[in-house]
Order: sequence, then structure tokens, then C-alpha cells
Amino acid sequence: MMMSFNNYLFVPDKARYIEERRRVNECVICRILAGDKNYKDLIVYRDSNFSISLNLYPYNPGHVMIFPDRHIEDLRELTDDESKTMHWLITLTMDVLSDEYSPAGFNVGYNIGKASGASISHLHCHIVPRYANELGMMDIIAGTRVIVEDVDKSYKRLKKAFERQQKRKK
Repeated sequence: MMMSFNNYLFVPDKARYIEERRRVNECVICRILAGDKNYKDLIVYRDSNFSISLNLYPYNPGHVMIFPDRHIEDLRELTDDESKTMHWLITLTMDVLSDEYSPAGFNVGYNIGKASGASISHLHCHIVPRYANELGMMDIIAGTRVIVEDVDKSYKRLKKAFERQQKRKK
């Protein structure tokens, strides 16, 4: 039996979340940054222009997104200084995730525009820790993903890890 590409990218409850956001037609990242209590704040690190947040529907434990605090939709809208900061935050995040989760690798990338699969228009970079032999029985038989760590636990763990990392850098 051959499975389609979509079977490997399905995240439980994300379809409902996307439909709800489309009806409301507002930027979830901007609402979180504004402190809207209707949105779960999973920000684990913040500086003067960028934030790092856990993904509410992670592909793996430690799946985070890095985004500028100002609403832009395309990587080419970043200033030179913002581009440098974004790259530095990507490497910082990979260091933190390596220390906390010991992944075998990472997926790092942007989905820009609806045609790319972006469900949020606000520019954000995904960093997904990857592990050797991570396909399990449920992935193969049921075409589903089993998330082995609750997002709230990941939030507490990474919030502390980013604080420790910042103390080391000072």
C-alpha cells in the first residue's frame, strides 16, 4: 500500500485550527504578540525585535518557530540587520535544542505564501528537531503521528533552556 505525501504531514486538530483562523481572518502571531488571551502564548524567548515560540501543533518535541515581531510576510522584507539577527536566532535555537533534546538533525525552513503550505501569513521560520528512526508503528500503519511530549512540557523545558543559554552568552 502506497501512502500519499500528505499522510506524513498531517497533524491532529490542525485543520480545525486553520479553518477557524481563516474565518477570523487575523494574524495569530500578531494577536499573540499583542497579548490576546484567546491565543495560547508559547513564546520561549524574546528580544527587542524577534520571538521564538513553540509550534502549537508540533511535528516533534521542540518544534519551534522564529518570527519578527513586526508583521511582514516575506523574507525579502527583512532589513540587513534583521536578516543577521534571524540567522543568529536560528543557530541559537539549534544549540538550545541540541542541548535539550539531542536530535540527530534538523529541518529548518520557511513556508511563504499559501501555495507553499503556509497557514499563517506572518513570516516565520520553522525549526524541527529530527531523530534517527523516528518513524513508528502508528506513522506506518495508521498514517498518523504520535507526539511524545506535551507542548506545555516542551514550553517549560525550552523557556528555561533559553534563559540558561542567555546567561552563558553574557
